[in-house]
Amino acid sequence: MAGNDVVHVVDDDVDVRKSLGFLLATADFAVRLHESASAFLATAPKTIDGCIVTDVRMPGIDGIEFLRQLRSRGHAVPVIVMTGHADVALAVQAMKEGAADFIEKPFDDQILIDAIRSALDNRDHAVATHPQAADIRRSLSTLSERERQVLDGLVSGLPNKTIAYDLGISPRTVEIHRANVMSKMGAGSLSHLVRMALIADSKH
Repeated sequence: MAGNDVVHVVDDDVDVRKSLGFLLATADFAVRLHESASAFLATAPKTIDGCIVTDVRMPGIDGIEFLRQLRSRGHAVPVIVMTGHADVALAVQAMKEGAADFIEKPFDDQILIDAIRSALDNRDHAVATHPQAADIRRSLSTLSERERQVLDGLVSGLPNKTIAYDLGISPRTVEIHRANVMSKMGAGSLSHLVRMALIADSKH
């Protein structure tokens, strides 16, 4: 186990902190628990190792502001954001602010562990260069106009019902289009899909 595989859990809910701390310790991660983003930033070393798991909704500095502050201080540490089911718009915003991934609560333990391992594995790759952007744009070009509209809605953080209302179709139809978009784009999760859309839109 590499010494720099520290997972910093930042959450104002003590029960969540404890349960995540226990889960990650059993998965062989070194864990540090922090009760708030401001407490973390106050004690953060110049170089933050490992990765950060944070809630998007916290009193004081929330997850989005936390990402901005980390970035403004020059920290490139990967951040995984936990969101409530209705917070997809916030999660999308977090991705735009540089989050490595987002996970909707309640989540399966293994999903979080896999997301952390992926974030730790990928932290050494420069985020600024997107060799896959051309591939992603090719996949985007295979989407029908309606599928592209559904994707745009998802990337804006809109729930299926809102997308359905805006496009004048049923939520069930949105679900079918969403499944087709995920399949054509090769996305394993909504966060993966959002990340690909952001890469395709980036100017790199």
